[in-house]
Amino acid sequence: MGRRGNPYDNAKAESFMKTLKVEAVYRTEYKSFEEVAADLPRFLEAIYNERRLHSALGYRSPAEFERQHAQEGVKTPA
Repeated sequence: MGRRGNPYDNAKAESFMKTLKVEAVYRTEYKSFEEVAADLPRFLEAIYNERRLHSALGYRSPAEFERQHAQEGVKTPA
């Protein structure tokens, strides 16, 4: 968290919130906050972490990036 009122200090959080709103909230007609709270984990796991490509990760999903690096970590030297 950066200085108060300076969005550039908090760019990653701001970017994530924009993505959440555009790709999840604005596309769904939630009737209550409880519906939003119940659907948020599904969006994070099924969409954001598994299917959504991230430019900072070489256009891979976070789950794919983690799997690749976990496999690289267990390789034994030849």
